[in-house]
Amino acid sequence: MVNSFIAKKDLDSEFSVVRNEFESGENSPSRVLMERVLSSAYLWHNYGKSTIGSKEDIERVPIDNLKAFYQRYYQPDNAVLLVAGKFDEAKTLQLVAKHFGAIPKPTRKLPKLWTVEPTQDGERSVVVRRVGDQQVVIVGYKVPSVLHADAVALAYASEVLGDAPSGRLHKALVETGKAAQVSAGSQDGIDGSLFVTYAIVKKGDPVEPVRDEMIRIVEDFANNPPTPAEMERTRIQMANSAEQAMTDHESIGLALSEYIALGDWRTFFLQRDEQQKVTAEQVQAVSRKYLLRDNRTVGLFLPEATPHRAEIPQAASAAELLKDFKPKADVAVAEAFDPSPENIEKRVKRLEIAGMKIALLSKKNRGETVSFTMNMPAGDEKTLFGQDAIGTLTGAMMSMGTSRYSRAELRDEFTKLKVTGSVSGPGASFETTRPNIVAAIRLAAHVLREPSFPADEFEQLKKLMVTSIEAQLSDPSARASEAMARQFNIYPRGDPRYVSSLQERLDGIKAVTLDDVKRFHKTFYAANRAMFAVVGDFDEAEVTKAIQENFATFRNDTPWKRITREYRDIPAKNISIETPDKENARFIVRMNLDVNQNDPDYAALYLADYILGGGAGFDSRLTARIRVKEGLSYSVGSQAAGTIFDRAGSWMAQAIAAPQNVAKVETALHEELDKALKGGFTNEEIAKAKSGFVQQFAQNRAQDEWLAGRLLSHLDSGRTLLTWDKAFETRMLAVTPESARAALRKFLDPAKLTIVKAGDFAKAAKAK
Repeated sequence: MVNSFIAKKDLDSEFSVVRNEFESGENSPSRVLMERVLSSAYLWHNYGKSTIGSKEDIERVPIDNLKAFYQRYYQPDNAVLLVAGKFDEAKTLQLVAKHFGAIPKPTRKLPKLWTVEPTQDGERSVVVRRVGDQQVVIVGYKVPSVLHADAVALAYASEVLGDAPSGRLHKALVETGKAAQVSAGSQDGIDGSLFVTYAIVKKGDPVEPVRDEMIRIVEDFANNPPTPAEMERTRIQMANSAEQAMTDHESIGLALSEYIALGDWRTFFLQRDEQQKVTAEQVQAVSRKYLLRDNRTVGLFLPEATPHRAEIPQAASAAELLKDFKPKADVAVAEAFDPSPENIEKRVKRLEIAGMKIALLSKKNRGETVSFTMNMPAGDEKTLFGQDAIGTLTGAMMSMGTSRYSRAELRDEFTKLKVTGSVSGPGASFETTRPNIVAAIRLAAHVLREPSFPADEFEQLKKLMVTSIEAQLSDPSARASEAMARQFNIYPRGDPRYVSSLQERLDGIKAVTLDDVKRFHKTFYAANRAMFAVVGDFDEAEVTKAIQENFATFRNDTPWKRITREYRDIPAKNISIETPDKENARFIVRMNLDVNQNDPDYAALYLADYILGGGAGFDSRLTARIRVKEGLSYSVGSQAAGTIFDRAGSWMAQAIAAPQNVAKVETALHEELDKALKGGFTNEEIAKAKSGFVQQFAQNRAQDEWLAGRLLSHLDSGRTLLTWDKAFETRMLAVTPESARAALRKFLDPAKLTIVKAGDFAKAAKAK
């Protein structure tokens, strides 16, 4: 907290890393536009300045300024320590007192912010013109601090307007085909907030009607208050969201940290309780006060003789808000669950019903949460030939309506059952609670068995997918990934393993008809070989019965055979792709590996890659060299991937960087790989990697969603956590520096690396 060096030598490397992070954000049209809207809405307050700052400030900030900032703010009287999860409270407080209590109380006084944003005196506009493949519309209105009494009612307004598929904007813009996607929300702060509505419009479609319709709907909201159904739907969604946050220590910890920044963590619970008291009249009232033309940031400035001002009132302090507040009782606690493979295997139950494989692990959870995941394998190389785009659209259409429910009604049913996750094709993965799991399984089965495939929703979905793919056509990451995948493609077009280009994906989506989707569902959706994994707070007999009753008769005669991949040695190639007007570049390397997870030396290869760039974080060699030492990349790493059912493995590494730094990244990667191949790894590196691996997977097993996915995968492969996870950990712990180096030398050959880089290299060369 008070002893960091803040040294000049560290700034020299880190400033370019932060600059690279800044440049990666500059590739996003939505993020860039939001930054411009904020800077136009807030002329004086710092809310108009992005947190990361400008590129010039990043490059020029003096080390003395950083030291002064650190010494002023990184002090115990300006910090809050938050611990969430399973821990010994008394011991934790002792450690906090020991390590933080020894830090002297600072004598300096923190500066007070004196800037107050003046009342806006007319509509404002901003236009960003850059290379891109989608259009974005944002309309914002300044509203009071999230601590103000009006904030909760404004949150209702954003849900009623921006929800999909029930929101007013969605119905007016997406369902009519004017926009591909809409949403609403707020940029919250202690001194004020920005109420935002957002729309994505397909390139080539007119933007002005979307902007005008958004403005009309938002600013006419005061004349059309929320209906009882809209209020109830929003009330349930907010209650579910707060309840779900309380069932996960990471979620509630992050949520409370946001409210700590507002003055007091208890404000989270105050607002949770106040949300359930909001009336339609209150929502109408706040809409009339703040959603005004002259408080809008989107259009051009126009002189006005009689402007309509929106005065932003001051909010009470957190202390004043909480002086009489008494929160509701907390949710039930969880059992002290041991996530070791031995204990999991003692408690997991596996069974087979009508060809369906099921894995169940029941345990007491905080909030009675339960994770459910399933998959329905179907088809083979022949029957799935040429079906890629059709299958994608079929899976996405599962949530668009059924024989009993419209899309909006289906969304409401899942909300009532406290379901978070998705039912798509062919399968489902979601979380709910013990009282709702049986009904949720029944509803998921209904969705998968009886989709209605409404024509209007199909056209909306196609338009959204087309817009999404078009947005990738000028994106360096998408273009680099496409080129790499295409370079390693060895299958003919139409084969289920074929890698389509972005343009082929675009053409494929456009060509799919509603009849294609209906036929695909009838042919491939069935539970003949379905696999289910359920982890959490549930009754095993009830869940087993629900699966049997709802899926056992869901069958067809379509043949199934596992589709495997062939290992092939692909010649090395160096590919450079120009993506004009993009500040950030993408760098990827890959080579195929003739390896299977059951190979005796796979554990050694995995650990060697873990040290090189796969999981050791800042201790990994690629991160230590490319990010920490040379400051070239914000994100860099590698992955050695062995397969389960074939030998088509691969090794990949990736980084983002400024276009002018990509050559340096390439050089550094080759040097670090050569160093590892020649010199191997130290005993200390091997020991740290083993410890990190063991801790990482222990933490994963403690997460129900991850564990459910793991059990599902093991049902497919015939593994268990003892025969595979524990056995692999034992093999990992036996790896030596010599065996790690030998595995790396056996599988990796720098001469076989294909390199793909995408960015605005022409602009970088010109600047140089």
